Amino acid sequence: MAAAILRRLTTLTPAAAAAASARVAPRPLLPLLARGVSDSTDAITVETSVPFKSHIVDPPSRSATTSARELLSFFRDMALMRRAEIAADSLYKAKLIRGFCHLYDGQEAVAVGMEAAITRADAIITAYRDHCLYLARGGDLVAAFAELMGRRDGCSRGKGGSMHFYKRDANFFGGHGIVGAQVPLGCGIAFAQRYRKEGTVTFDLYGDGAANQGQLFEALNMAALWKLPVILVCENNHYGMGTAEWRASKSPAYYKRGDYVPGLKVDGMDVLAVKQACKFAKDHALENGPIILEMDTYRYHGHSMSDPGSTYRTRDEIAGIRQERDPIERVRKLILAHDFATAQELKDMEKEIRKQVDAAIAKAKESPMPDPSELFTNVYVNDCGLESFGVDRKVVRTVLP
Repeated sequence: MAAAILRRLTTLTPAAAAAASARVAPRPLLPLLARGVSDSTDAITVETSVPFKSHIVDPPSRSATTSARELLSFFRDMALMRRAEIAADSLYKAKLIRGFCHLYDGQEAVAVGMEAAITRADAIITAYRDHCLYLARGGDLVAAFAELMGRRDGCSRGKGGSMHFYKRDANFFGGHGIVGAQVPLGCGIAFAQRYRKEGTVTFDLYGDGAANQGQLFEALNMAALWKLPVILVCENNHYGMGTAEWRASKSPAYYKRGDYVPGLKVDGMDVLAVKQACKFAKDHALENGPIILEMDTYRYHGHSMSDPGSTYRTRDEIAGIRQERDPIERVRKLILAHDFATAQELKDMEKEIRKQVDAAIAKAKESPMPDPSELFTNVYVNDCGLESFGVDRKVVRTVLP
């Protein structure tokens, strides 16, 4: 609003401007512009972009409650994730990141909206597209880049790389490289939560490419029998590697795949819709057992860094999603529409984020590579004091502590 008023004032003739300055109405303009970014916690209600679709459960309300502080935190967190993933792309091309690397840009609303609906006592487990989920759980940016570059100060001590981020103190049980293998593990975490009567839930994430895995249905059957507090979250970005969902799945309505398990389809590019759905799902799971959330989202990069992402979809398709559904731009529009910040203030925030990411990369590069002896640690829980020999079986290479 302030920017619009300012534009109108700057187009007045000198005479009209002089007359306008004598009137009382424009006087609040300067305090409004000088106000700065709002930190208000006053509640506002925003309707989600599209209605929820549901399977054997009544859907939650489309009216989501938020505030200036929350929307600005959403903007900052998603912008930080976006910048970090773009930086990871450059580091990979510079051969500072090796091996597999799967980027999350475009899907940030899922990580941020989910985190806003739960607590750190709740657990999250996911597949290999895990960088931003680690950051959403409070992960350190330097530790993230150090792990990507295989350095000792990484969140998994440089031994996991891109696909195996981990943060036990925030109940983030990591990225997993085997397609779908994390789903039964997540149900196991939920079993422990119920057994211990913790009153917490597990968000068990997988992609549409893993949705046809047999182990998913086996785990879901057990979770339903035992009413485990688990939410299965299908991050449907519509392409399993380079295969479109319609080519791989007879029924791409993944939220209905549970049959006897309720499900919701959510606009995964709308952070408030994700928050609303995850809050609803947590309450449901604690009372009734498992529920499936299908997050309708989109990745801008290819499946991994070896995939240009343009051989099985058009550049126009990618550009269209960016223009119409980008999660960061949606929040930007909300902030501007409610006068919680100016366009310039948001740009300044993005510039600070760029500096923060650059500083984190520089610090991560200073971290040394792990000592070779680390190859033999963390193999067993207590490492057992075992001796490790070379291939000739004559020379002891190391003794596990």
